[in-house]
Amino acid sequence: MKNEKLGLTHEQEQKKVTRGVLLGAAFLMATSSVGPGFLTQTTVFTEQLAASFGFVILISLILDVFAQMNIWRVIAVSGLRGQEIANKVLPGLGFVLAFLIVVGGLAFNIGNVAGAGLGLNAMTGIDPIMGAVISAVFAILIFMVKEAGKVMDKVVAVAGVLMIILVVFVAFKTSPPVGEAIVRTFNPSEISFFAIVTLVGGTVGGYITFAGGHRLLDAGIKGIGSVPLVTKSSVTGIVVTGVIRVALFLAVLGIVSQGLQIDPDNPPASVFQLGAGELGLRLFGVIMWVAAITSVVGAAYTSVSFIRSFHPIIEKYHNWIIILFIIVSTSTFAFVGKPVTILLLVGALNALILPLALGTLLIAAYKKNIVGEYKHPLWLTIGGAIVVVVMGVLSIITLIEQIPLLFK
Repeated sequence: MKNEKLGLTHEQEQKKVTRGVLLGAAFLMATSSVGPGFLTQTTVFTEQLAASFGFVILISLILDVFAQMNIWRVIAVSGLRGQEIANKVLPGLGFVLAFLIVVGGLAFNIGNVAGAGLGLNAMTGIDPIMGAVISAVFAILIFMVKEAGKVMDKVVAVAGVLMIILVVFVAFKTSPPVGEAIVRTFNPSEISFFAIVTLVGGTVGGYITFAGGHRLLDAGIKGIGSVPLVTKSSVTGIVVTGVIRVALFLAVLGIVSQGLQIDPDNPPASVFQLGAGELGLRLFGVIMWVAAITSVVGAAYTSVSFIRSFHPIIEKYHNWIIILFIIVSTSTFAFVGKPVTILLLVGALNALILPLALGTLLIAAYKKNIVGEYKHPLWLTIGGAIVVVVMGVLSIITLIEQIPLLFK
């Protein structure tokens, strides 16, 4: 049977829909990770490490791939969300994981909303709080549409491509020493483990690591037969994140190599302004807004997906709960500002989520009552276990360092 308008068979239509969902899931994960913090982290670490930051990007991307491939596969094969899998591994663990994800997602979404407000401010000069409210309304409208999932897929995909184009443009304008960057990526003159854990935590930490996997599940892509598609989608998400990270790294490196001074109060904005003048500042506003608004959407969608299975009413009205999540984040920023103390505590807790979540799903990958007859590749298990150990140790160090700051 053909779609008369497009001349497509039913099978071709299904393949087209599936491709859209796979791409949407990849970009949802990628754009969720590319938030205001991502822009600042990349700028600051490039200023500190110069060309050697390429090595940090390389190592963090390898760790990211192992984390994403393991988690997405187990979610797809089991047909269960992260919290449901955790509860099957150890009763009650799913509730703990959901609590950490939701609290962390809510707190960091305040920062995402703030970033969206600052982005509109840089673009148009509008007041940041008003910009945050306008941005929140935009995000809410996505979830008020009947086919919210499909709209979200398209919005994040377009946003991701737009970010890549704009950041690559600025990278060309700053004329970075690409040859030196390539050499130092494989032979660094300086290594920062703190930078590695920060990048990994910011790229696949907290709710982000589950964003794409849960989106695929909600779209009905699951089962052992879906593994090749899920793997491709998870790697695509990391590649998109990597392209944006590398382009931003090169843009900053171009400024640093020229000996220009980056403004410590707003590092990424000053890079774009130094690289492309007034136009650069406006482009920064666009990139900041796009990065922030997609992170708002990703944080709200994924955080609420962690409580959907706990009660039929939550499942039925999950879109409205997502909207409430965005309203609470925006209201907190508008009336209270960025709660630094809460963000510090949640930042420390967020560092624990990746090793806890990935470790739990690696155990689940070998439980027949969860994955059936599926055989998880040994190389993926070993790679995932290394990520768990590395991030576990470094997250404990982060907790030890950050908790005392709360009482100063």
